[in-house]
Amino acid sequence: MKLKHLAPTVAFLAVGALTLSACGGTSATGESASGGESNLQGTITGIGASSQKAAMDAWTADFTSANSGVTVNYSPDGSGAGREQFLAGNAQFAGSDAALDDSEAEKAKEVCGPDGAFEFPVYISPIAVAFNVEGVDSLNLSPDTIAKIFKGEITNWNDAAIKADNPDATLPDLKITAVHRADDSGTTENFTDYLKSTAGKVWDQEPDGNFPKSYGGEAAQGTDGVVQTVTDTNGAIGYADASAVGSLKSAKIKVGNEFVELSPEAATKVLDASQKVEGRGEGDLAFDLARDTTESGAYPIVLVSYHIVCSSYADQNTVDMVKAWEKYVVSEEGQASAAESAGSAPLSNDLRSQINTVLDSIKVSG
Repeated sequence: MKLKHLAPTVAFLAVGALTLSACGGTSATGESASGGESNLQGTITGIGASSQKAAMDAWTADFTSANSGVTVNYSPDGSGAGREQFLAGNAQFAGSDAALDDSEAEKAKEVCGPDGAFEFPVYISPIAVAFNVEGVDSLNLSPDTIAKIFKGEITNWNDAAIKADNPDATLPDLKITAVHRADDSGTTENFTDYLKSTAGKVWDQEPDGNFPKSYGGEAAQGTDGVVQTVTDTNGAIGYADASAVGSLKSAKIKVGNEFVELSPEAATKVLDASQKVEGRGEGDLAFDLARDTTESGAYPIVLVSYHIVCSSYADQNTVDMVKAWEKYVVSEEGQASAAESAGSAPLSNDLRSQINTVLDSIKVSG
């Protein structure tokens, strides 16, 4: 499966520096930023990425508070489950840490009509390589070392390879517990895409939402499960959306000749080298992410999470609800709410404008 991610046109902006785009501002009421009463009625169902949970909680609370006639139900069952249920017609939208692959994009036409599905980034965050090793407060890891740890080839914290990355650290004689996702996960697909791109001689599996069973390790359900297992286990290391790791420490990742700490600002440097996926329709804002950049200060393990919606729905009410909901999610207000609640990086005004153009084209089928 070829992984698709975010474009160079996306820039991380500080919340305070965001300005309202002339064609992109939408309040939680689904009206213009100047306000207006909402008369929307009904239920919107979404299924998908658990990485979006904190942001989704904030978006849902804000949107339904301003739209008392609308219920938004979101089940954070994982990206794979979200895409599967959306393509089965069981949800109005999916949340996914990976864009649709070519076969899924084709299948979407059966559910959404001849124009298929529209997909666009709503949530941007680094993926943390989080660890819990008593007495170790800082950790540097090169791509090959990470790959060998999660492949089960490095099994102790005082291994020579880890010592080489951390010459000044006191590393314990302690078993490594490498924790991975048990479910089909876009976070796993992003993480394994990074490993394949940067440590391909070690990581001989193709990127996939399912972690390779042959590599062993300890499986945990969802983002929360990974974080909880690492938190509870001395000697554990795992990967999770940076917004979810809480008090856990995160490794610095080797890029070129330096070790880079995760941050939205560091992640944006990776996006500068990325390109939009070719051969897709105008409503498809999926992008290939350059994982193997050597640019100074870039953090390459980045999660770009999408919402996937239909290009058409059976009735005008559903069209109106989906448009209003998604316009709020990507609005300045919605992105600021997610940044406050989940630590994500807000979308740029340029990308917001592109997304709103796509949303405006959603129509009634038939």
